[in-house]
Amino acid sequence: MSRYYVNKFLFTVDRDPELLRRYKDDPRSLLAAWEQSIGPQLNSVEFSTVNGFTDAEREALVNHDIVALFEMGAHFFLSLTIFIAIYDEDWTARHGPLSFQRDFAKRLAHWEGRDYPPVGE
Repeated sequence: MSRYYVNKFLFTVDRDPELLRRYKDDPRSLLAAWEQSIGPQLNSVEFSTVNGFTDAEREALVNHDIVALFEMGAHFFLSLTIFIAIYDEDWTARHGPLSFQRDFAKRLAHWEGRDYPPVGE
């Protein structure tokens, strides 16, 4: 797993309202576009071809698979913040305040008492 690349995706998409909207509406399309344009950028003039997603990472990102991303070592806080941005408003309207956060914790409850998955490479 390229933890760096997955975390870069989570970080950049979470901080751009348009990318976030596209990720919510059509994750597969946004991920493909991100891999072609934003992902390879090191800065405004340099690009890299070193990083890429594995098929498992790509599917976990497309399916918003919080558990798989966590287990692969995606940074917990980056995962939490992007999925709060995507789901919290709808979950709150249906189930009340903090309902998404409680569900997020429940999905990861099987990790209680275990070491946190490594987030570095």
